[in-house]
Amino acid sequence: MRRLLIILLIIIVASSAYAQDDNLTHVVQPGETLYRISQRYGISMDIIAQANNITDYTRIYSGQVLVIPGLSVPDSSPEVVNPLIAGTPHVHIVQPGETLTLIAQRYNMTVEQIMQANNITNPNRINRGQALNVWLPEPAQPEAQIDEAFQGTPPAQNVTYIVQPGESLSDIARRYGMNWQTLAQMNGIVDANRLFAGQAIIVPALNESGGIRDMGIVTPVNPVGAPTPTITVGKQIIVDLSDSRIYAYQDGVLVRSVLVSTGLPATPTVQGNFTIQRRVRSQTMSGPGYNLPNVEWVLYFYQGYAIHGTYWHNNFGQPMSHGCVNLPNDEARWFYENFGDIGTPVLVQA
Repeated sequence: MRRLLIILLIIIVASSAYAQDDNLTHVVQPGETLYRISQRYGISMDIIAQANNITDYTRIYSGQVLVIPGLSVPDSSPEVVNPLIAGTPHVHIVQPGETLTLIAQRYNMTVEQIMQANNITNPNRINRGQALNVWLPEPAQPEAQIDEAFQGTPPAQNVTYIVQPGESLSDIARRYGMNWQTLAQMNGIVDANRLFAGQAIIVPALNESGGIRDMGIVTPVNPVGAPTPTITVGKQIIVDLSDSRIYAYQDGVLVRSVLVSTGLPATPTVQGNFTIQRRVRSQTMSGPGYNLPNVEWVLYFYQGYAIHGTYWHNNFGQPMSHGCVNLPNDEARWFYENFGDIGTPVLVQA
């Protein structure tokens, strides 16, 4: 009987080892946190913790081997051949919102070619500012200097356009049949490469000569009196209780502003410097006098205080909550998806 138990134990251990052979493993380095590791591989802390039986996210140690679920170790499949390697490389600096697919399309390459040329193992993990070797049949020009035929039609009157992930000023200009310099002039943009997903810009109507028809009194895209960010590198969320607005800044540049509802006088919103600590896609919120199921896009920044979507009122601009920051659901989703990373700084001020 004892021999049988030993044999079964050996089979179980061997099966467990075999099951992990296909998974990528990561050796924790000195100073690393579970958050940094999750960001590196593009996998949530919850998934990594579950795969490694971690109950306390703050207790990992140098030298610990973690299984990274969902990622496989390189197999013996044939190497991707890159016929462009023999040419002269051009260095592409990754811009905000760019993906490896967008970069590959721009340079008429495949994602696999760029990965091979730059020793990239995870196509979903490239960073803004990262330098990538790419190849072109002729010398590349900066995005803002490429003179391509206008493809779209200018608007009949000034319109507001929300920048989509991966778009450049030239992309938007071509969509509306004008050059990028016109858009830059209309919006006071000094650096054409500093454009962010979610940023609102004005696309002007043009006169017969192709110039801006009327800059006149342009309703500002960003509200007058927006607070000055205290962080100029990376993302920051500012909630201003005095004007009931939430602001999203990227590298010190305001990219979104939304009217919100904050805490009632009896249940004020906490003030101070915080960070996003937990993300919850949907949950029930309850307390004395309220029970709200299916509250969406929840970002906790201090204890029970959170930024979240709201469906039970539309009275934004007025104090309405028990201390949380209420947003329309679509706006809450934008913050959740674009500024909701764990660790994003949140400043709440009066």
